[in-house]
Amino acid sequence: VQLQASGGGLVQAGGSLRLACTASGRTFNNYAVGWFRQAPGKEREFVGAISWNGGRIYLGDSVKGRVTISRDNVKLMVWLQMDILKPEDTAVYVCATDSVPYSARTYNYYTDANNFNSWGQGTQVTVSS
Repeated sequence: VQLQASGGGLVQAGGSLRLACTASGRTFNNYAVGWFRQAPGKEREFVGAISWNGGRIYLGDSVKGRVTISRDNVKLMVWLQMDILKPEDTAVYVCATDSVPYSARTYNYYTDANNFNSWGQGTQVTVSS
């Protein structure tokens, strides 16, 4: 599976962005997809994840209440809707697939980037104050 994140850009604080993760390869449908972000000089941070069938969503503490994740397994896409953006949301956002198909693990499993592979190219999100 190859992934590509898109939809980033420059937005003012309080604004919204909808990031897309586009996949190639039907096996995409069998895997949870995670979103991570990394700002300059900071550790990679878990943003959220969605289970292989869209039935479960896991969100990072820093974005809860401001972010939703959805997927369309026919279109092979996952979306990250981000609202009430803050300057601290500025980062490169990357999507990746779980290394295990049909997983149904705990929250902590999905927050660990080591459990994901098939990392796509990221998209830059910049939030101005």
